[in-house]
Amino acid sequence: MADNHQNPNAEPEEETIDLLDLASRLWDQRKKLIIWSVCGAVLGLIIAFSIPREYTTTVKLAPEVNDTKASSNFSALASLAGVNTSSASGADAVYPMLYPDVVGSVPFLTSLFDTKVQTEEGDAPIELTTYMEEDMKSPWWSAIIGAPFKLLALLKEDEPEDPTHTLDNFHLTKSEDDIVKALSDCISATVDTKTSVVTLDVTLQDPLASAILADTVVNRLKEYITDYRTNKSRQDLLYAEHLNAEAQAKYYKAQQIYANYLDRNQGLAFRSAQIERERLENEMALAYNLYNSTSMQVQKAQAKVQETTPVYAVITPATVPLKPSKPRKAIILIGFTFLAFMSCAVWILFLQPMVKSFKEKRELEKSSESAAVSKPDNKTE
Repeated sequence: MADNHQNPNAEPEEETIDLLDLASRLWDQRKKLIIWSVCGAVLGLIIAFSIPREYTTTVKLAPEVNDTKASSNFSALASLAGVNTSSASGADAVYPMLYPDVVGSVPFLTSLFDTKVQTEEGDAPIELTTYMEEDMKSPWWSAIIGAPFKLLALLKEDEPEDPTHTLDNFHLTKSEDDIVKALSDCISATVDTKTSVVTLDVTLQDPLASAILADTVVNRLKEYITDYRTNKSRQDLLYAEHLNAEAQAKYYKAQQIYANYLDRNQGLAFRSAQIERERLENEMALAYNLYNSTSMQVQKAQAKVQETTPVYAVITPATVPLKPSKPRKAIILIGFTFLAFMSCAVWILFLQPMVKSFKEKRELEKSSESAAVSKPDNKTE
């Protein structure tokens, strides 16, 4: 009697792919592969030459980083001299890791609207908003894709522009929002976590405009961080100067009252006159001490502003790029050629046999149906 039980230790048969068979099938269809690859290369060249050239200006910036160890040592030495520096040790909320968020924020981007840029073909500088709206080109397929939206925009009634409109970051207009989005795509910032070096990349279709905008972005970023870092110190300085001005006015007033009293009561030996003189002299001394103290506070506040002002080292300054960074025509050409080759190979190896087997199956079903219909006819005869 035959054993119907299968061996549990027997390994299931695995389907193997015959690479030589696949290679031979591709070799038989080599003409089709060549035609598809050539068509992909031609399409890649058309797309590569349709994309406008873009130039990237790169600036590397090394911001000042607080040395906590050195600060603690300085605080220890200052405490020996009786100086309290605990108020100066504060955490900086805008550290280099947040610089990309600052550069991509709406207030920062809108602050660039009034930047004057110049193109290599233009004679006079123009505003950045004018350059973004009129001089930036797009590939031909953008017009095809955007045609329905332009048609809908024409059907709608255009709202008249307000001649008194001013820029409001809280409520941007449609054109302003489009410029902000375009600038956000053109300007990028990255930070090296190890060295804290900030890399700013500005990409525009004109090399000179790209370099000018990159230099402006660096200066605006410096101003933003400096204003933030010194905001508290500058407010303290203004307050100290205000107190100093009041103390000075009081001291000058007390000094003038004392001088007038001496002029009017010269040579008097009354005790009451001496007491009044001592009182005015004490008031003048108190006013002078207050004036002197506030003057010292002003000097400390000025030193604090200078101390909190950050220092930046520009490692790589902005220079006019000589070669375009986009589009990478060689990569586009290779990519489309490879994609066309792989698409043709997939069609030859997998899709075409599937379509062929599906058609054969349909023909077999039709023939079986026709045979089933003809059998009853034969029986009746």
